[in-house]
Amino acid sequence: MVVELEERIPGQIAIVYCTDQYLKTVNQQYLKREYFTDVITFDYSNENIISGDIMISIDRVRDNAEKFNTSFKDELDRVMLHGILHLIGYNDSNSQEVETMRGKEDYYLELRNISS
Repeated sequence: MVVELEERIPGQIAIVYCTDQYLKTVNQQYLKREYFTDVITFDYSNENIISGDIMISIDRVRDNAEKFNTSFKDELDRVMLHGILHLIGYNDSNSQEVETMRGKEDYYLELRNISS
């Protein structure tokens, strides 16, 4: 739904669920970052066809759900959506991009709730 609403074509998208430690190792190896994260996205998109790998730490999702007082399912949906938005082309490198990304996440999560 999100891919189509953003006027893109869905391609091959893999979602890999893993542990904190595994995702930290990926973060170190591929992105040269030394910290835990909830999601890493590897973008293989080609023009308007959205493809890639979205790696999600289930440990981090569980911790963040508790930290932000939300359900595990809602936090997992947000993180999956975050990865999809990266594949579409949204970034979160600065405060303005973070604000845009969060607005898109909130919009599509609310749309999910209305459609259910």
